[in-house]
Amino acid sequence: MKFCNMSMRLVNSLMEEKVYWLAWHIILAGQASKFWEIKERFGSLRDAWQAPDKEFGFLSSMQGGKASDFLARRSATDLHEVANCLNNKTHKIIFFTDAAYPEQLRHIFDPPPVLYLRGREDSLHQVSVALVGARKASPYGISVAENLAHDLAAAGVNVVSGMARGIDTAAHRGALAAGGSTVAVLGCGVDVVYPRENGKIMGAIIQSGAVVSEFPPGSQPEAWHFPVRNRVISGLSRVVVVVEAAEKSGALITAHVALEQGRDVMAVPGNITSKTSKGPNALIQQGAAPVLNAADILQELGMGTLFPPSGEKEDGSLKLTAEEKLLHELLDFEPVPLEVLVQKSGLTAGQAMSALTFLEMKGMVRQMPGRLYARAR
Repeated sequence: MKFCNMSMRLVNSLMEEKVYWLAWHIILAGQASKFWEIKERFGSLRDAWQAPDKEFGFLSSMQGGKASDFLARRSATDLHEVANCLNNKTHKIIFFTDAAYPEQLRHIFDPPPVLYLRGREDSLHQVSVALVGARKASPYGISVAENLAHDLAAAGVNVVSGMARGIDTAAHRGALAAGGSTVAVLGCGVDVVYPRENGKIMGAIIQSGAVVSEFPPGSQPEAWHFPVRNRVISGLSRVVVVVEAAEKSGALITAHVALEQGRDVMAVPGNITSKTSKGPNALIQQGAAPVLNAADILQELGMGTLFPPSGEKEDGSLKLTAEEKLLHELLDFEPVPLEVLVQKSGLTAGQAMSALTFLEMKGMVRQMPGRLYARAR
């Protein structure tokens, strides 16, 4: 078989591990639960790759065909070509084991083993809110999504959506208009523009934030990809806001997945006679907090009033997470490198960066060039 002597030619064991990791991910793209099941069963992804077909009887039904189809793809995969993918300059490949992997996404039920990214890697580590909704949105919904995204981005919050027509596109457009950061989670490869008319906005997103996908480059949009990618939209976000959605829609799937992931879900109330308002109105009936403006979302995030009237200082009543309290206590008015804060706090780099971003937006921390941080008050 083509993989027999591959390990002899790889640069080192880490590179070898990444090749097998990426190979499994490519043939199981969008089926993270199967990837993790295989890894748990065999321990080593290299051993799993070399295992005979009969040892995969534990796999149940799979997207895109039977288990035998996936085993055939394994046999046809050239690991030399997979290794070459690691040197691609058009996009970044982020493995689950990398420090660059977003911390919030790491802890969902079935996190993507690999993410492909075009744009700014740091956008995956910012405080984020997902704005989702109907493709066939009303003018009201489009306006609300755009205005909410604009105000959130202006407040320093990263806006996450799926770059679909309607609410998603409006959300990205609003964040871009504010000069803020926005992330598009795609149901296709990061080199595929979908829908076609979003080529220009996709380019702008890559400049200010990122487009990201668990589907390999070249993957075309398929119907089953979109429910799968919705868990990534909510997984990257602290709050998911449904702007408009029919009673049975992808946006509501995202909301339900968000609740399973422990995320806060909010909804924009709408006309009770409108089909696209039935979804968010139902969520509000079920206990989701209503959104009338961006301040409601900021309050849900615990940010309160970012800019006190008359320039007055906050009275210390801002809600802080345990991580934020820990880092604020470690900081002084003299700048401290991020690496030192990570070491002293015991937090991961992703957790520390997220908490520091939050503290900065609350006016409690100042960031200086070179990833230096100091207490602001």
